[in-house]
Amino acid sequence: QVQLVESGGGSVQAGGSLRVSCVATGDTRCMAWFRQSPGKEREGVAATTTGGRSIYADSVKGRFTASRDNAKNTLYLQMNNLKPEDTAMYYCAAGTRFWCDLTVRTFDYWGQGIQVTVSS
Repeated sequence: QVQLVESGGGSVQAGGSLRVSCVATGDTRCMAWFRQSPGKEREGVAATTTGGRSIYADSVKGRFTASRDNAKNTLYLQMNNLKPEDTAMYYCAAGTRFWCDLTVRTFDYWGQGIQVTVSS
């Protein structure tokens, strides 16, 4: 069983930066960040392999950077140039499959979520 605990997040004005972190207990392969706003489906933001290779949603490319510290079993998401449309609950996810993508069904474990709010 894998447990995921997110931290960071909060409120920031548009153009600002935030970083969220996720500590995993247990073995994982692909780890990712998803987000969900009220009335919308959960969408993948960034996913990172154990080798540190990351993929991103088009909406965040060039602004968000995912990184991973395998020694600490921690996934990070650095979010720069934030926009009001980035406002959402952000969820950490971990999967045990050998591939890494941004679809919900790839992931077996989920964190509780952490709020990110960007004001204009």
